[in-house]
Amino acid sequence: MAARMETTRHRGIYKRGSRYTLTYRVDGRQRWESAPDLKTALKMKRRREADRDSGEFFEASRERFRDYASEWIDRYQGNGRRGFTDDTRADYKRDLERYVFPFFDERLGRPIAGITPRDVANWIAWLCDEQEQGRRVADEKRQRIARREKVSPPVVPAKPVRLSDATVRRILSPLRACLSSARREGLIRSNPVDGAALPHRPKVDEGEPGQRVRAMTRNQLAMFLRIVRSDWRVMFQFLASTGLRWGEVAAVRWRDLRLDGSEPCVHVRQALARRRKGEPPRFKPPKSNQARTVPLDAALVSELRGRRATARFAAYDDLVFPAENGEPLRQENVRRRVLSIAAQEADVPWIGFHTFRHTCASLLFDAGRNVKQVQRWLGHHSPAFTLERYVHLLDDGVGDGLDLAAELGQGANKVQTQRAANNGTQPQRDLAEMAH
Repeated sequence: MAARMETTRHRGIYKRGSRYTLTYRVDGRQRWESAPDLKTALKMKRRREADRDSGEFFEASRERFRDYASEWIDRYQGNGRRGFTDDTRADYKRDLERYVFPFFDERLGRPIAGITPRDVANWIAWLCDEQEQGRRVADEKRQRIARREKVSPPVVPAKPVRLSDATVRRILSPLRACLSSARREGLIRSNPVDGAALPHRPKVDEGEPGQRVRAMTRNQLAMFLRIVRSDWRVMFQFLASTGLRWGEVAAVRWRDLRLDGSEPCVHVRQALARRRKGEPPRFKPPKSNQARTVPLDAALVSELRGRRATARFAAYDDLVFPAENGEPLRQENVRRRVLSIAAQEADVPWIGFHTFRHTCASLLFDAGRNVKQVQRWLGHHSPAFTLERYVHLLDDGVGDGLDLAAELGQGANKVQTQRAANNGTQPQRDLAEMAH
């Protein structure tokens, strides 16, 4: 039987058992809260009434986190200029179901306003716990077997599962975005994910700080291209020479190639979207909507012309690198049947399709291209991202001394050449002004 509520000498404060209850009105509605002692109850009542009088009163939502997140993910459109693609929405849904709901909804069972920074920290620790993740994976497997075979869940042994730091950061994205939307919509006062400490667990073979990507050396790339099957060699040359992503290469059509003239190039207009089981192939804009033009070298142009002359599918709208039936290639099939075999024989078993992109960036920097040029070539959304990703490829020295006399002499020669080209029509500039 619940304890009887007793009045106190303070208006709107009642004692019930060992705790105190306070009441106040906002917008004509009476509200009740509980406090552990009289002093806390008085402070809470004064604070709530002050917030009410100043128009800053906030009432935390009691909506379940899962209910809100399930509705939010279907209408979320992103926060940036790049928008929010259906592929990213599917990734968010998957991570919410696999990693977020099992902890915040099933374990804690709190409303969305009840999630605290401490809960977020405990969740990150749960993600980093190999034993906990092993149990989660085993439970998922039991449920899949039970649904497929329509039997009671069998016993599946749990093995440790390690989520990488990059995976933990990725999983955090949908939770951060969801709670950020809840804050803007007035359901919570602040986002408990803000300021969350993310893990960094160094590996024994991690190497130098900042070395996040690995490129092939010239010798490794040359060996791979010699070993790979001849009917696939042009595609891998194309990957290494242009630095296109796999989805962009799989979507290149003959109409996108300019193989004639003095400036041959490929126009990157679309990319192959990830295909899920049972779905037909579909195309989307390139990542970050970075449509661009990438130059082609003479040797690759010659190879592509030869391929077009003998290809079964060489019409204007046909894919340059199709499957045998003319449809887009499947990444997993090419990896298993071609890339992995050649990589093992070339003694580079660690490479993937994206390694050719990293190798292209390495060769561009080695050729003296600046960060802005490489950013535009690769289709990154900003030079800062390119620099952060490939900073380890740059020479960290300052180089030789600056020969100022030679530099000014070259500048003077450029001015004289320009004057001659313009027949003296441009205003005169003396060397001191140019140097300044």
